[in-house]
Amino acid sequence: MTRYYVYVLVNACGKTYVGQTADLDRRLAQHNDPSFRGTLYTKRHAGPWRLLHGEEFSLRRDAMVRERQLKTAKGREWVKGQLLGGC
Repeated sequence: MTRYYVYVLVNACGKTYVGQTADLDRRLAQHNDPSFRGTLYTKRHAGPWRLLHGEEFSLRRDAMVRERQLKTAKGREWVKGQLLGGC
């Protein structure tokens, strides 16, 4: 059974990135690979990127809903307050 993941990445400057994928290890490697062209945001902001938070879902639909939630103002507040310690 395929699992889907919503993830939050952070770099040394404290920039965060929220995404979803079916292969978390591969996706993290892509974000940190300077030759991979599919990650414009993480290329504009210096890495290395590390996994800060991950959530697992059995349906891609549910992962996409959660990803959208984390990208809202309230979601960004949750990431900042719960995952980054309110800094």
